[in-house]
Amino acid sequence: MKSILGIGNALTDILAVLPDDSLLSEYHLPKGSMQHVDMETGDKIWAALKPLGVKYVAGGSAANTITCTSILGMPSGFIGKIGDDELGLLFKSDQEQYGVKTTLLKSPHSSGRSMVFVSGGNAERTFAVYLGAALDLVPEDLKPEFFEGYDYFHIEGYLVQNQALARRAVELAHKAGCIISIDMASYNVVESNLAFLHDIVERYVDIVFANETESKAFTKLDDPRKALDEIARMCKVAVVKVGKDGSWIRSGENIHFIEAYPAQTIDATGAGDTYAAGFLFAHSLGLPLEACGHAGSIIAAKVVEVLGTKIDIPRWKSAKNQLRELFAARGVTAESLE
Repeated sequence: MKSILGIGNALTDILAVLPDDSLLSEYHLPKGSMQHVDMETGDKIWAALKPLGVKYVAGGSAANTITCTSILGMPSGFIGKIGDDELGLLFKSDQEQYGVKTTLLKSPHSSGRSMVFVSGGNAERTFAVYLGAALDLVPEDLKPEFFEGYDYFHIEGYLVQNQALARRAVELAHKAGCIISIDMASYNVVESNLAFLHDIVERYVDIVFANETESKAFTKLDDPRKALDEIARMCKVAVVKVGKDGSWIRSGENIHFIEAYPAQTIDATGAGDTYAAGFLFAHSLGLPLEACGHAGSIIAAKVVEVLGTKIDIPRWKSAKNQLRELFAARGVTAESLE
């Protein structure tokens, strides 16, 4: 079984379902965006959320993906930075209980947190993020030995806000011979780091995951199908997710459209992260891209049915059954799904 290493912001998600958009307006948070806040603002928002009822879940984009690949049976590791506090311990124990090999460095600052607002009929997510300790991860923290023995390396787009760190990470992964994937993460992150993202995608990245708004920000093309073509010119595999409609995949002249699997959506948080996990797991088994897309869609359809990014046991069982059937139809057996 091939292995995967992820790097990203080690955050605890604080999830709340909003009755309306008034809180977003009060704190100047554009719906669907990811905004960084300082500790004072983060504390105020957290206090405002508590009366609504909140759920605490260890998260962060790459960490969510890596947790899922580990659950699927793929040897998985994660690099991040946490504080010496309750949220940091929660994050570490959460990853380890799912079998993730953690390299969690310590910071004197408090652990990062991501306040996730779920709103509207389509369960759109808006993020207010206090990075805290996660922001203290620096290029000098990364050692070549962290990357040795891994076949895949997955980086979240949020990390490119520290361009020197992201560059060193992909350079070390490239030297280690990893297949490198990136999830674009957020349209405003893409917009503010556009030249840098183009550079590392063209030089190092093999697989790009983007949603409609991210692909538009990255290519300046409104049509996700045309954006797919443009991204595919820069890397080996381009994936553009179009929400409940499904996803487009292109590699060279091979193009596939994958319809989304049916789901009773209550919270879209983590859908992209889990899609990437299913896709990369199938890719590691040598399955064709069309099957990789179906694998991603199967798992994404499970996570949107729960609040937060953690799929429950019955849904995991269902997902693994579907994956076994998908793989068997293509002559592939994944022993880790048994």
